[in-house]
Amino acid sequence: MFPAQALAEAMLKRGWRVKLTTDSRGARYTTAFPPQTEIEELGSATFARGGVGAQVLAPIKITTGIMGACFSFLRDRPSVVVGFGGYPAIPAMAAACLLRLPRMIHEQNGVLGRVNKLFATRVSQVACGTWPTDLPQGAKGVHTGNPVRAAVLERAAAGYIPPGDYPMSILVMGGSQGARILSDVVPGAIAALPDGLRGHIRVAHQARDEDGARVAAFYADHGIRAEVEPFFQDVPRRISDAQLVISRSGASSVADISVIGRPSVLIPFAAAAGDHQTANARG
Repeated sequence: MFPAQALAEAMLKRGWRVKLTTDSRGARYTTAFPPQTEIEELGSATFARGGVGAQVLAPIKITTGIMGACFSFLRDRPSVVVGFGGYPAIPAMAAACLLRLPRMIHEQNGVLGRVNKLFATRVSQVACGTWPTDLPQGAKGVHTGNPVRAAVLERAAAGYIPPGDYPMSILVMGGSQGARILSDVVPGAIAALPDGLRGHIRVAHQARDEDGARVAAFYADHGIRAEVEPFFQDVPRRISDAQLVISRSGASSVADISVIGRPSVLIPFAAAAGDHQTANARG
């Protein structure tokens, strides 16, 4: 969603109309998009999650979403359709292929996700965030890097305050869904710091809903000032204010941390397809 937001911001400044199509889950992360962005929800689904019932319904939801996208595109014919991967992109990209509209995809990671791999040879261009990118035969790729939002660019020149004998901030991010391993390990690591150092630290920790209460209680029990939330809307500011960022190495997180310029401990998600988070972190 963050690279899509960055593209929306850039194109709106150039006078384009921009419409974002996503599913109901993706729509929850659109609050920071420019208000001029038109947002349309289309049904989609994945075969990788849920039980038998969800997997049986998945093709029906996807087909309905593709039909909805086709009607939408015929009504308001877009000049170009850009996919950013993930199953919410399936309806729009499939409709663009069926209607033979100009189309491209952007891949954040060095290894294409399943949806982008499906469409890579059916688009004019694959914009690659990490280079080199492992592309299927016949796909045309160009290294663009990962676009970042205006809120990140505004913080790019912010000065860094090194650790010292004064209040310091640690930001803990586990991606849009949080990361249980970070909630299990990081609070104990911070609590193990020497008393004099620990007393200066405040923590902003992104944790899953089901982990939030225990993580907050742990910090409180050990006298550590902490803000624990499932999702932070102001991540660029928090990265800029931090002396240290502890984070999963998703492509957008790595791009934001790199552009703002902060020391980080990156923990790749071991089960990521093609181990792409390790490639992100290594770069």
